[in-house]
Amino acid sequence: MQKTTILKALFFGICLLTFLSTEKSNAQIVIGTPNLGFSQACASESFNTYNTTFVFSPESALSASNQFIIEMSDADGSFSDPTIVFTSNAGEVTTSPATLSFSLPETTSGEGYRIRIKSTAPVATSSGSATFAAYYKAQDSPFTINNLVSTGAYCTGGSYLLTIDNPGTGSNDSPLNYPSLTFNWYKETGPTTSVFVAQGNSLEVTEEGTYFVETNYGTCTSNSFSNRVTISEATSGEANASIVSSLGNPFCPDQGMTTLSTIGGNSYQWYKDGNIIPDATEQMYQTNESGVFSVQVDLGSCEASGSIDLVSESFTSTIDVPEENTMEEGETLWVSLTTTAIDPEFQWYFNNNLIAGATEDSYQATAYGDYRVVISQTSGCIVSSEFLFSISAPIEQFPDVANIPNLISPNGDGVNDTWVIPPQYVSGTNAEVIIMTNQGKVVLQTNDYQNNWPENQLDFKSINPVYYYIITIPNQKPKKGSITVVK
Repeated sequence: MQKTTILKALFFGICLLTFLSTEKSNAQIVIGTPNLGFSQACASESFNTYNTTFVFSPESALSASNQFIIEMSDADGSFSDPTIVFTSNAGEVTTSPATLSFSLPETTSGEGYRIRIKSTAPVATSSGSATFAAYYKAQDSPFTINNLVSTGAYCTGGSYLLTIDNPGTGSNDSPLNYPSLTFNWYKETGPTTSVFVAQGNSLEVTEEGTYFVETNYGTCTSNSFSNRVTISEATSGEANASIVSSLGNPFCPDQGMTTLSTIGGNSYQWYKDGNIIPDATEQMYQTNESGVFSVQVDLGSCEASGSIDLVSESFTSTIDVPEENTMEEGETLWVSLTTTAIDPEFQWYFNNNLIAGATEDSYQATAYGDYRVVISQTSGCIVSSEFLFSISAPIEQFPDVANIPNLISPNGDGVNDTWVIPPQYVSGTNAEVIIMTNQGKVVLQTNDYQNNWPENQLDFKSINPVYYYIITIPNQKPKKGSITVVK
C-alpha cells in the first residue's frame, strides 16, 4: 500500500513538471510600440546616440537567453529589409518599461524612418514607431564651388557649369569625399529666400542669377553649404572674369604659392603687368609675386576678362655694404640695415654662430670672416629675409716681388690668380707691358699695368696655354719671357 502511494506521488510530480515546462515553452509576450526620445535624429561623428523606451508583458515570460533587438526601416518607413541598429546581451533586459540606446548607420539619409523592437525568447515584434527624420552628417562644414570665384558668365544661348570643388583650395573640406552624400542646388530669390533648382554634384546654369548648393540633410539644420556664385549672360560679347587669390589679397608668401582662379571657360591666357605669361593657360595660376595679374577667358562665342592687383605682404630691406669687404688690421666695419618689416627683429651671425646681444639694425664688425644677418617681420605676415657678407684682409696690389713669374693659375682661389710683376715695371714707372698669344696676337698692351692680368676668364683651348711678354723701360734692354697658364 505504501509503495503504491509513493509511485502515485512520483507520477504526479513528473506530470506537473511536464505541464510547467510546456507552459513556459509556449509563453508569449506583447511588446508595445516604441516611444522615441527625440523628434529627429541628426547624427555626426561627434554625436550619434539616441534612446527609445518600450513596455512588454509579462516579464515572467522572458527566457534567460532573450535578447531585445532594435530594427530600423528604410527612409520610406518600410521594414522589408530592416537594419539592425542595436542588440542587447542575453538576459540583460528583464523589467518593463525598458530604455535602449542605438546609433545611426553612416548611410542614413531621409525623412520617413521608423524603428521597431523584437525579442528572441520568446519571439515577438512590436509595431513600428512614429516616423522621424534621420541623417548622418558625414561632412558638416562650409565648402567651395567654382574655385571660390564669385562670378561666372555664359554666352547668349550657352550655359555655365557650376561644380563642387574637389579638393578645392586651402582647408576646403569637399563633401565629394563622402560618397553617400547627395546635394541640392538653389537659386536666390531675395536676400534671405531661395528656390530649389536641381540635385547633383554639378549644375548647368542657363539663367542669370545667384546660385549655391547644400548637402542634402533634409530637416536637419546643417553647416554644409557652399559660397554664392552670380552668373550673368555676356550679351555684349564681353563678360567680367573675376579672379580670386587662395591666400587672400594681400597674401603672405611664407605660406607658399597663392593660387589665382577665374571663371570656367574653354581656354585661358594669363598676364602679369600686361605681359603674357608663357604656358599659363589653365583656369588656375600659381605665383608668389606681387603685380597686376589679368586673364582672358574664351567662353565660346564670346570672351571674358578680369584682373587683380596682387600684393605680397613680404617686406623690402637693404644693407649698406657689398658681399665682399676688406679691412685693415685693427680697423672696424660698421654695417647698417634699412627695412620695411613690421616690428622687425635682427639676428647677426659670425661664421654661422649667433652673435650674443647683436639684435639691432646695425653692427660693428671687428674680425675677418663670414657674416649673416636675418631680418624677421613679427607682426601680420611672419616672414624673414637675410643678407650675407664677408670681411677679409686687403690684397696688396703691388707687392714687393723680386722676379717676373712665368706661371699663373687664375682659378679664383686668391692665390696666384693674376700675373704679379716686380714694382719697377708696374703703374707709375712708365714701363710698357705687352702680352701676346703663342701666335703673336696682342692681348694686353699698357704703360699703366695694374698687376691684374687676366681680368677676364681665359679660353682654355689647350691644356696649359702659353703666353709671351715683353716689358720695355726707356733706355733699358727689354725683358722677355713666357707665362704658362694652368687651371
